[in-house]
Amino acid sequence: MPSSWIDFLPSLLEGAKVTVQVAVAASVLAIIASFTAGLCKLSRLWAVRAATAGYVEIFRGTSLLIQLFWLYFALPFLGIELPKMWAAILAVGLNFGAYGSEIVRSSILAVPKGQWEAALALNMKPWQRLVHIVIPQAFVRMLPPFGNLLIELVKSTSLVYFITMADLTYQAMVLRNNYISFTTEILALLLLIYFVISAVVAFGIRMLERKMAAGRM
Repeated sequence: MPSSWIDFLPSLLEGAKVTVQVAVAASVLAIIASFTAGLCKLSRLWAVRAATAGYVEIFRGTSLLIQLFWLYFALPFLGIELPKMWAAILAVGLNFGAYGSEIVRSSILAVPKGQWEAALALNMKPWQRLVHIVIPQAFVRMLPPFGNLLIELVKSTSLVYFITMADLTYQAMVLRNNYISFTTEILALLLLIYFVISAVVAFGIRMLERKMAAGRM
């Protein structure tokens, strides 16, 4: 029988490692998906815009929990079986990538028209205008909303508990079921650890914002 809340930390920290792994990998996927879908939304090709709109609307219009269930429980009936980690990363990453695509699209469109015209006057190719002129300016605008998005992503990883991944929430629920009298302490630790992880993400985004702002002065 545990004598204090400190005895629960090893199990919770083991779960926190899984949570961080899912969060980091899903964040990378979400950023890639955000930029890919955001740029495709600006494509001149109707088919590309339509396909992108389909992806965005499906992942924004359905529950992340249902997407997790579909990837992990439904795909095996179609002959595709994903490990829990991959199902978690794909569901969380693609879900938040759909939301992030609008951040990318709107930030690019917010770059003053004069910047596009200046790049065109310099006879830059379309990809050069985008990479060297537009995206660096749009990226500064993307940072605050992306920071909020990534914090939400971290908190949403708690849903992987429902596909029985041994993440932070899963470990906390196992401990709670085994030691009901310590429910308050276990859930307080759970809240604190999620807060610390989110605070680290928020701090990193603020530091990046300051660095980018200093580079523009």
